[in-house]
Amino acid sequence: MQQILNTKKVIILIISGIFVGAINGFFGGGGGMIVVPILLLLGLNNQHAQATAILIMLPISIASAIVYYTFGFIELYSVLYTGIGSVAGGVVGALLLKKLSNKALKFVFAIVVMAVGIRMLF
Repeated sequence: MQQILNTKKVIILIISGIFVGAINGFFGGGGGMIVVPILLLLGLNNQHAQATAILIMLPISIASAIVYYTFGFIELYSVLYTGIGSVAGGVVGALLLKKLSNKALKFVFAIVVMAVGIRMLF
């Protein structure tokens, strides 16, 4: 499902992209938690917003990783082992995304965002 974007939506997406990229670069992740609500506000359903967020985060994460690597902040063995698990989890998550309703997906996403937020506070 492709959506025709008007000039206002394009401007919102570009400004949002700058903000999300800065957040992801600063914290080393978390931009997807911001992208999904933005896409929902612009009219995408949950499944499309979640899937689109993953693709949006790929180039942002690659750019951030290059900068982090350049400054020596990346521990390669951690990347290797965590990457293996992340790829497996990504496949499982993508398959589950197809099976969940928009309502269930909203609920799960809200719970995860709240749990991460609470965990970061304590």
